[in-house]
This record gives sequence, structure tokens and C-alpha cells, in this order.
Amino acid sequence: MGDLLLVRHGETEWSVSGQHTSWTDLPLTQHGEEQAKSLAPLLADRTYARVLASPLDRAIRTAELAGLTGIVPDPDLHEWDYGGYEGITTAEIHRSRPDWYLWTDGVPPGPPGHPGESPEQIGARADRVLAKLDAALAGDGGDVVLVAHAHFLRVLTARRLGLPPAEGRLFQLATGTVSRLSTEHGWPVITEWNRMP
Repeated sequence: MGDLLLVRHGETEWSVSGQHTSWTDLPLTQHGEEQAKSLAPLLADRTYARVLASPLDRAIRTAELAGLTGIVPDPDLHEWDYGGYEGITTAEIHRSRPDWYLWTDGVPPGPPGHPGESPEQIGARADRVLAKLDAALAGDGGDVVLVAHAHFLRVLTARRLGLPPAEGRLFQLATGTVSRLSTEHGWPVITEWNRMP
């Protein structure tokens, strides 16, 4: 049985400033590129049944710089659609909505094509990804790598562990890290989290 490796893309300008970044396709900073390259030793010497990445450039670039090959873009790995909160920090949102919490409240609609998503909608996407990977993880073909975004990967982790989507709030995820989900006695577990070189 294979492990599920989760790679959060390297740093971008907005990950530094704390601005919500979903569809805005910012490039990696120089530090973000260095982070991505530094992941190569953590991902080497493993056999991969599948390597999937968010179609956004910051995820694809991270995968490439980390030395991954056979990368297949998957739109279900896209970051949470932050709707009207795209590019806005939590501190700015709290000026008008002091009790707002992404994990329970979701986001308001944004421009056309970006209606925003609720935790349940992100959970449904995560469930689709996990369903696509069932056969690969159960087989002997190796591990599966997902290169994507913090909030999405946090929700996916919650769903893999059998928790509601909003419990992704429990799993802080830094840029340029590798985390590993495995099994123990047939049950999904976190084996490593936020590993850096």
C-alpha cells in the first residue's frame, strides 16, 4: 500500500503578505523557488504511482523544481475559491466582519466565474481526488504525490482521516513542505507533517 505525499507549493508574494490566493496565479518568489528545489531530496528515491498537481503555475513550477516527473495537472487540486475575498487578508476582512472564520463561514461571491466555495464544497472536491487515488494507493505501484495549496490540502487531509472538511483548520501547512499520510492497521494516519529539508 502506498503513501500519500502532500507538497505545498513554494512561497509567493501573497503567501508572505497573508493575502487569500486562489485563482490569481502568482509566480514563486526567489525564496519559493529555493524552497521547491530543496524538496528534491525528500521526494527522491521513492517510486510514484501518480504525480498530480494543481494546474496553477505555482504548483506546477514547485513540482518541476522538486524534481518530479510525469506531472498530471488536475483541476480538482485547485485552491479554495475565495470569491470576494481574493487578494484580501484575514485582518482586512475582520475590520468589517470581526467574527468571520473561513472554516465555518466560507466566502462571499466574487467576480463572474468565482462564486466562492464553502468548506463542504472543498470537501466534495477533496473526496473526488481521494476517490481517483484509491486504486493507486491500494496497489503496489508506489506512492502518490499531490502538489497543491494550503487550504485545499488541509481539507483533503481532514477527509482522508475521516473528519469533516472544516477540521482542516487543525492542520497548519507551511509553504515548501512535504507531508505524508499513510496507514496503520488499515486506518489512515499522519506520518509526517510540514517536513522541510
